[in-house]
Amino acid sequence: MPQWAGSSWYFLRYCDPHNDMALAAKEALEYWMPVDWYNGGMEHTTLHLLYSRFWHKFLYDIGVVNTSEPYLKRTSHGMILGENGEKMSKSRGNVVNPDDIVIEYGADTMRLYEMFIGDFEKAAPWSPQSIKGCYRFLERVFMLQSMLVPGDEYSPGMESKFHKAIKKVGGDIETLKFNTAIAALMALSNDIFAAKRINHAELRAFLMLLCPFAPHIAEEIWQIQGFGGLVCKQEWPVYDEDKCKDNTVEIAIQVNGRIRARMDVDAAARGADVIAAAKANAEVSAHLEGKTLLKEIYVPGTLCNFVVK
Repeated sequence: MPQWAGSSWYFLRYCDPHNDMALAAKEALEYWMPVDWYNGGMEHTTLHLLYSRFWHKFLYDIGVVNTSEPYLKRTSHGMILGENGEKMSKSRGNVVNPDDIVIEYGADTMRLYEMFIGDFEKAAPWSPQSIKGCYRFLERVFMLQSMLVPGDEYSPGMESKFHKAIKKVGGDIETLKFNTAIAALMALSNDIFAAKRINHAELRAFLMLLCPFAPHIAEEIWQIQGFGGLVCKQEWPVYDEDKCKDNTVEIAIQVNGRIRARMDVDAAARGADVIAAAKANAEVSAHLEGKTLLKEIYVPGTLCNFVVK
């Protein structure tokens, strides 16, 4: 059958591709269906992904398939556009050959950049400068070995940062937020370089978090350090929720809605104590002096606002 009709049920044929008597054997459909996760390009959301569901429901109504829904989860990914923001096409001359990128920067850089370029479901323009940034990040990752020191547990200064990163990266992978997961790894690497040291436990955890995005360099460093086995076969690192909590938070201090200062406060501090500390801030007290205080507002962990006249 032509065009969309055929492509609307091909995943069913995958269940039993050599059957010349039926679309697929009943036993094969019962074993394989429904599809766990069905993903496609944003431009196919209507012309294919939506039609495939309608087609499947028709087949269900006439007793050909055994599930009322074709897939348990459906997602659509955005397109990578040309540098000019237009859809890539030969006629526009804005097509980027991935083989050229792999030759110049390596497969890991290409892979990392495609996931870092933007939100999974949104279109994003290609950026040569950003791909160079991903390449520089991987260079810095390789340089972590120059700061390696012994240690089988997270160091006190890095413990909370690693637990937060493990939570963030793992959670973002599950929700397809690959760009923010990579950003978290970049931030963690900055913290490591600021500390000027990384121990064996920390490097192992970092490589495990990096592996889904840049597997080649992760496996290379893992082998160089003699950690044993393969990164991709390791148990995903675990985090402690209590160690993901900040002891202090930065809040904004406003006077009549305008920010006059920022201040670090204990995350568990009482509102009255925070308000008192805010009033004592030199920059804030200057704007309160000689004024009538009408209202004090404290939004825990966010801001403190004084309304005066």
